[in-house]
Amino acid sequence: MALRRAARVILVGAPGVGKGTQSERLLQRFPQLSSISSGDLLRYNVKQRTPLGIKVESVMKSGGLVSDDIILRLISNELSQRGWLNSTHPAGNVLTLASSALSAEGAQPFHDDAEVAAFLSSPAQARGFIQSQLSDDPAHSFLLDGFPRTAIQARRLDEIIPINLVVSLKTPVDVILERISGRWVHEPSGRVYNTTFNAPKVPGVDDITGEPLVRRADDDEKVYLARYKKFQETAEPLLEHYARQGVLWEVEGMSSDEITPKLIREFERRFVE
Repeated sequence: MALRRAARVILVGAPGVGKGTQSERLLQRFPQLSSISSGDLLRYNVKQRTPLGIKVESVMKSGGLVSDDIILRLISNELSQRGWLNSTHPAGNVLTLASSALSAEGAQPFHDDAEVAAFLSSPAQARGFIQSQLSDDPAHSFLLDGFPRTAIQARRLDEIIPINLVVSLKTPVDVILERISGRWVHEPSGRVYNTTFNAPKVPGVDDITGEPLVRRADDDEKVYLARYKKFQETAEPLLEHYARQGVLWEVEGMSSDEITPKLIREFERRFVE
């Protein structure tokens, strides 16, 4: 189905609520949508040994957290390299941090740690985080995955990207616990199975490769409840931030199959009709 307006969307939900499932279904339903994952951008830059990737890798190996500035730069440059974000700043401010599918011709990469440090300490204006105009072309629609996770990050994101729909996915925690207790994963591919629905053809074995499936360490009930509590602490102010902007929409269901039709209808109402 063709979109008539650009969709800039974030899905928010507790671990195990089915954000990945809903993202996949939206991408299938609306071919103009793209998925932009901050995690994928980080992994690409680390794998390609870009100057920023090397910096990120050193931070992660030391047990530190990747700064919001770095994530924002990754996202803004991804959009710029796709031609979706038009900055009023000189082209020289665009740095080479885009995904492998994109060229960075004419862009200027970091050459050493000193340049990275100078960039991170510079004002937001100099980093190109403001005075940018996002394309309204429906073909430039995207789901942003992995960022923001806090209200502080959301306010920083507002400087470059006017998100126009934030979906809060809700499923009772006891239902999620039951769901994750039957979850098995094929680690090399990321394929996920569940013994109560979408079970593998042969128990404990991946349908495609025949390789063994494993349980995720964080699918333990105690581990999950700790993650859920942390999610609630950060999600509440995040959702309040977007509610004040008038872009928050909440949907509840006992399963992904119950939520999907509601989500599709709302998506069509906002971006198709």
